[in-house]
Amino acid sequence: MSFYCLPHQSSILLELKQEFKLDEPDGTFDSGYPKMRDWKAGTDCCFWRGVSCDMATGHVVSLDLSSSLLGGPLHSNSSLFSLLHLQNLNLAYNYFSSSPIPSEFGQLSRLTHLNLSGSWFSGPIPSEILRLTNLISIDLSCYFGAPFPCYEDLGDYYPNIQDPELLRRLAENITSLRKLDLGGLNFSSKVPDSLGNLSSLTHLFLYGCNLHGDFPKAIFRLPNLQSVNLRDNHDVTGSLSEFHSGRNLLSLELSSTNFGGKLPYSIGNLTSVNVLDLRNCKFSGPVPNSLGNLANIIQLHLDSNEFSSEIPSSLGNLTQLIDLVLSNNFFHGSLPISLPYLLDNIDFRNNSFTGPVPFQTFSNLTLLRTLDLSSNLLNGVIPSSLLSSASLHDLFLDDNQFTDLESLSSISTQLECLSLYRNKLEGSIPSSIFKLKNLTSLFLGSNSFSGRVDLGIFSELSELRDLDLSYNALSLTTNVSTNISALPKFRNLVLSSCNITEFPDFLKAQNELETLDLSHNILGGPIPKWFLDMSIMSLNSLSLSHNFISGWQETPAVLPWIVLSYLDLSSNMLQGPLVPPMSTSYFFVSNNNLTGPIDLLFCNISFEVFDASNNHLGGTIPQCFDNLDGYLTVLNLRRNNFQGNIPQFCRTSDRLITLDLSHNQLYGNIPRSLIKCKDLQVLNLGHNQISDTFPFWLQNLQQLRVLILCSNKFQGPICCAHDFVGFMTLKILDLSHNGFFGNLPSDYFRNWTSMILSANASKNPFELEQEPYNVSVSIINKGLEMELVKITLMAFISIDLSNNKFDGEIPSSLWCLRSIVMLNLSSNNFSGHIPSSLGNLIELESLDLSNNELSGKIPQQLTALTFLGYLNFSQNQLVGPIPQGGQVQTFPDSFEGNMGLCGLPLSRKCETPTPSSNDHYNEKSDFISGFGWKAVVIGYGCGLLIGMVAGHVISSRRPDLFFKVFRVRLQRGN
Repeated sequence: MSFYCLPHQSSILLELKQEFKLDEPDGTFDSGYPKMRDWKAGTDCCFWRGVSCDMATGHVVSLDLSSSLLGGPLHSNSSLFSLLHLQNLNLAYNYFSSSPIPSEFGQLSRLTHLNLSGSWFSGPIPSEILRLTNLISIDLSCYFGAPFPCYEDLGDYYPNIQDPELLRRLAENITSLRKLDLGGLNFSSKVPDSLGNLSSLTHLFLYGCNLHGDFPKAIFRLPNLQSVNLRDNHDVTGSLSEFHSGRNLLSLELSSTNFGGKLPYSIGNLTSVNVLDLRNCKFSGPVPNSLGNLANIIQLHLDSNEFSSEIPSSLGNLTQLIDLVLSNNFFHGSLPISLPYLLDNIDFRNNSFTGPVPFQTFSNLTLLRTLDLSSNLLNGVIPSSLLSSASLHDLFLDDNQFTDLESLSSISTQLECLSLYRNKLEGSIPSSIFKLKNLTSLFLGSNSFSGRVDLGIFSELSELRDLDLSYNALSLTTNVSTNISALPKFRNLVLSSCNITEFPDFLKAQNELETLDLSHNILGGPIPKWFLDMSIMSLNSLSLSHNFISGWQETPAVLPWIVLSYLDLSSNMLQGPLVPPMSTSYFFVSNNNLTGPIDLLFCNISFEVFDASNNHLGGTIPQCFDNLDGYLTVLNLRRNNFQGNIPQFCRTSDRLITLDLSHNQLYGNIPRSLIKCKDLQVLNLGHNQISDTFPFWLQNLQQLRVLILCSNKFQGPICCAHDFVGFMTLKILDLSHNGFFGNLPSDYFRNWTSMILSANASKNPFELEQEPYNVSVSIINKGLEMELVKITLMAFISIDLSNNKFDGEIPSSLWCLRSIVMLNLSSNNFSGHIPSSLGNLIELESLDLSNNELSGKIPQQLTALTFLGYLNFSQNQLVGPIPQGGQVQTFPDSFEGNMGLCGLPLSRKCETPTPSSNDHYNEKSDFISGFGWKAVVIGYGCGLLIGMVAGHVISSRRPDLFFKVFRVRLQRGN
């Protein structure tokens, strides 16, 4: 028997087969076939799966082992590198155990096609690849791991940092390239100009490569270019060049880059383009009518830009469109009346449309699947022509100002999804909706619908799976008039704020529910026994919060729902011990009457968020909670009766973001294990019995925004450990009502960067992305307890050192904290003058310096604090006239106990001074002495720091704002 395959070629392939495991490694792959499994000695290798030969010579010239479930490293001495006649090599989507790419690939000099994408290699691309000068296609994308998005930052475990010069050298050495795909590799470099010299290039994929700088326009002018994908390079800038007619560009994807400027009119010359994705960029100005020339376009994404024109009526020419997304711009005017009739998806959310909508626009959209007009300023009546499309699948009209639904009587019966969420719709739910026999999803929440609704009417919609009637003025009857088994089998049922007074009986027949929301109703008494038998195998999210539920009719040892992930029982009247839901990740049971200790069964639950605040729980916090933090991100046990030591959180993991144990009876020290909580943003231990010194080491937590230690038994200085430089990310500090003492140097606050920069200028504003948890903390502001919720926390900046034993002068570096809103230094032993530089804290709303030993005059500069809502200088040794003007003199009780003060609002009048020639000199001298030479030095330091940080942020992110600021300064200077 004669074979085409040369014997030694067959031997090399069989040796290669022995180098790898062919079984699926640890479930890494979702699909694939072990092609090598069919390779057998004694058969012609030219006909083995994945192998191709030159039939004239018998050499293997092509090897395609993509998705072949290869496991284990690819070694540098692999027999693969003996196949010297290979022209095409594809090893994509295997598992090479994060081994480096062998430099021996450079020996395969005849290669024209090389694909190593998604094969779990690691480390840099070897420079020997540059020897493969015959390559016309190279794909190394996502080679650090196929299961992950190529552009995802996987940290140190999957290093993919590349030589920043590699792109340039590759373009200069391999000049015949047609396809270049390096998506997901971290180059941290500019796009080299030399890429614009690759005249044969047809496909350029550099998505998620951490590129920066200006993108060379010459690349867009390459004559054979068909596809460009630069998405997710957030620091790449550029604009679109002029496009000449006859271009063959099929796909242009620039989403999530810094490309901007106006779209050139010549973009209409790209008549072959199928995909134009410019979402989340900085494009502005009008959308040119020439877009109507893109007759072959299927997907057009212009959302999340700054377009400000009317929507061009020429879009009606784009008869091949499947997706048209124009959301989150500044489009205005009415919708064009000639939109295409073959659209599957229209999305006009988050724009600034105004005026009525000529909905006849959609009357010819016979194949329309999704219509989304949500989050706009559209208003008026929805006319019948809107829904005359025979094949409309989805309709979204969220966030508009529609007030009528009469015309729904002519709606297409093909409609599958109808979302009118968050509008101003009134009256009863139109009966015409119940003619939509194919409806699967109906979202009517957050409107003003009224009247009594018998849920039995939904039995007409047998396909309905998702129903949202929440936050209207509806009253739902709980016992339906029809047979409960005739109702649809709901998947997601949201009936919050529907005036429901008892648990609906129809739920007894619901066994497919995944989400049930009965929150903000009038449910009272115990949860009935039958409720525990509902959708046991499917229920994933249950909310019964903000009702009057007292407990369970029969308290189960363990809640029965097998896959329950989200359980919210907060703000009820639950009593007794906690009942642990074994599968729950998000557990909210705050604001109830729960008592007793935390059951040790909780140690076996993988919580991500656990909020049991505002109850009567007691005992010690189980030490096993330090093992929960493999998953735990939020723990809130505020306002209970817990005693004992704080567990060693983050001992084994570092995911904790919020820890609130305030208002308990905890004692001991702050556990040093918290230093490992690298993501910790909120630490609230206030109102306990903790005896410790100031935790200087917390400054090393780079995400810490809120530190509250008030009302404990702390003592000692808060300055100055030899390695203490301050809190660069802190926005709220409360150390009040402790035993801290000592003085604070004048430069104490100079490095507190997050308080120096304004909330608008900060590059990393305080954003707690912890949905579905809403972080809150309580502080004393203006003499009253104030709760700050998530949105307020982002802007509120405060320092409270009151009721301690601090002495010495008030640190002059306080004036650096330009964004501070509340400052309380009361009830200490501070002495000396009030720094006049406090007048620079223009955001200040509350200032309390009472009960100290301050002397001298109240600085006139404080009249510049125009946002003051609270001021207290009482019980000091201040003298002289109270400054007039601004708001300082509007607080009549703020100056008591200062016998030397005079002027309004006090009854003591000030003596008129006799003018002298030395007055001017004395005034300047008083100012300088009150300010102090140290304060002057610190002032320069703060100015430099503010200038460097804010200048970098403004100039890099908003160069237009940078120009405007300095132009204003120059004008004022003139």
